[in-house]
Amino acid sequence: MKEIIESIKSKKGFICDMDGVIYHGNRLLPGVKEFVDWLIKEEKRFIFLTNSSERTPKELKDKLMRMGIEVDEKVFYTSALATASFLASQKPGGSAYIIGDAGLINALYNVGYTMNNVDPDYVVMGETHSYSFEKIAHAVNLVIRGAKLIGTNPDVTGPVEEGIVPATKALIAPIEMSTGRKAYFIGKPNPLMMRIARKKLECTADETIIIGDRMDTDIIAGVESEIDTCLVLSGITTRDMLDYFPYRPHYVLDGVGDLVK
Repeated sequence: MKEIIESIKSKKGFICDMDGVIYHGNRLLPGVKEFVDWLIKEEKRFIFLTNSSERTPKELKDKLMRMGIEVDEKVFYTSALATASFLASQKPGGSAYIIGDAGLINALYNVGYTMNNVDPDYVVMGETHSYSFEKIAHAVNLVIRGAKLIGTNPDVTGPVEEGIVPATKALIAPIEMSTGRKAYFIGKPNPLMMRIARKKLECTADETIIIGDRMDTDIIAGVESEIDTCLVLSGITTRDMLDYFPYRPHYVLDGVGDLVK
């Protein structure tokens, strides 16, 4: 185990998932504060890369601050930001019907997108607490009339203090099934997210490691991007679930606290 720990700690760049790695809902996970303190002390380059699209980077910064961790707003990159960047490159100055929260709405607004519930270029779905039959029915008809369907991430569930909640892929499924159209998902494991994260870190693939709790997003993203991966068992994936997948992480830890014990 000591050799594994030292190998991970020798990396220059750290791409860390948040839900299930840093916290569950509003509960900070064991050893996280010590881990972040170590990253800062050792002058490691790190980015918190989350498939969640609910919050803006400022909201994420404030959330961590309430938990006793102070980091710069620039270290956060969300699937909402990646989605906004993708849509701006595909159709600059376009419009969207959004089913999502502040993080997604602000990200699209900041790249020049307008909100449109009549004839949008895209229907965009992210995690949201304002999910309703009326919004889904409206989205279905917009897609049938030609709007392209976009999901901020392909997560089916997300971890919270009391268990799990449905995430974007589960929420968008009724639109896909009703229209017969498949959504295009921007977040992990889409390589777009990994390429952006590496550019932000200014590290090579060999110098970088991805730390995440999900085999189907974090670990496969690393495998497909040729970046070393560390699965932590503090979130969705359990050790028994490893055999369900045809690929494996390079390292497995109980949590990021293992790195600073």
